[in-house]
Amino acid sequence: QVQLVESGGGLVQAGGSLRLSCAASGRTSSIYGMGWFRQAPGKEREFVNAIKWSSSTTYYAESVKGRFTASRDNAKNTVYLQMNSLNAGDTAVYYCAAAPRGGLSVAAAYDYWGQGTQVTVSS
Repeated sequence: QVQLVESGGGLVQAGGSLRLSCAASGRTSSIYGMGWFRQAPGKEREFVNAIKWSSSTTYYAESVKGRFTASRDNAKNTVYLQMNSLNAGDTAVYYCAAAPRGGLSVAAAYDYWGQGTQVTVSS
């Protein structure tokens, strides 16, 4: 089992920045990649970003490329999502997830999910 704890959400004005964190514990050796997904009210959960656990190779949704940056701290088993130039369209609950396999842009690849953290961007 892998446990995930997210932090860093909040309320920010359009154009501002936030950094999300996701700390993993438990069987972290089973993790192939970590991802961020988000879900806005009335919408389906969508892929935001993923990072391979071993190589730190990153993948981004087109909607966040150039604005969001993912990173990883091996010693802390933690991944970060730096979000810049936020706009109202980024308002959602953001979920961290851990996958034991590839296909990191698809929610079905992930076996473990965090509780979610709210990000609200005011215009």
